[in-house]
Amino acid sequence: MTTETMNWIDRFQGLSQLEKPIRDLLVGRSTIVSVPKDTVIFGPGKAPDNLLLLLSGVVRVQQLSEGGREIILYRVHAGESCVLTTACLLAYEDYSAEGIAETEVEAVAIPRSVFDDLIAQSETFRRFVFSAYSRRITDLFMVIEELAFQRIDIRLAHKLVELAGAGDAISATHQQMAAELGTAREVISRQLREFQRREWITQSRGSIQITDRAALEKLAATEV
Repeated sequence: MTTETMNWIDRFQGLSQLEKPIRDLLVGRSTIVSVPKDTVIFGPGKAPDNLLLLLSGVVRVQQLSEGGREIILYRVHAGESCVLTTACLLAYEDYSAEGIAETEVEAVAIPRSVFDDLIAQSETFRRFVFSAYSRRITDLFMVIEELAFQRIDIRLAHKLVELAGAGDAISATHQQMAAELGTAREVISRQLREFQRREWITQSRGSIQITDRAALEKLAATEV
C-alpha cells in the first residue's frame, strides 16, 4: 500500500480527526478503485454496496423522467461523497437515480458493512457523514427552488457563465444544456436564439461562444 493511499483520509475534512483504531479499520477495510470515464456507477433499482469518497474526477448524478427528460441533480467532486448513496445506505433502499463518471474517477470504496459499523461506533464518522449529507440536501433544495421559481433566461445565463469559466467557449448541445437545467430542449433552443439575437452569444453545432459576458452576468444576477 503506497503512502498516498494510506493518507487518503487526510483529504477529507472530518475524517482526519478519527480515533486511531477507527482510522486504521477504515483504511484497512476500504479499497481504492478507478472508474473509466462514462461508466454508469449506479442506477435505479440497484442497492449500494459501498460508500464512495472521491479522490479525483467528477460523478454526475441525474434522473430520467417517465417522458424521457433528463435532469442533472448534482455533481460529486474530489473530496466529496454522494448524498444519494448515503441516503440509500442509511435507509437500506435502492437507488432512484443514476451516477455516471463524467471524467475518469479515483475513489475510496467503503463497504456497506464497514459503513454500518462505523455509523454505530464512531461519533466522528457519524458527524462526517451527516455533515456532508446536510450540505448536499441544502444544495438539492436550491435546485428545486430554481426549477420551481426562477426564470429560465436567468438560469440559462448563469449556467452559460458557469460553464464558460474563465473563457468564452462552451462545448455543449442544446440537449445537454436542457439536462443541466431540467427543462425541454425546445425551451433552451428558443432562449439561446434570443441571446444570439441580442448579440450576447454566437452558436455553432455543439458549441456556444459568449460575445457579451457582461450582459449575461447582469442577467444572471437578476433577483426575481
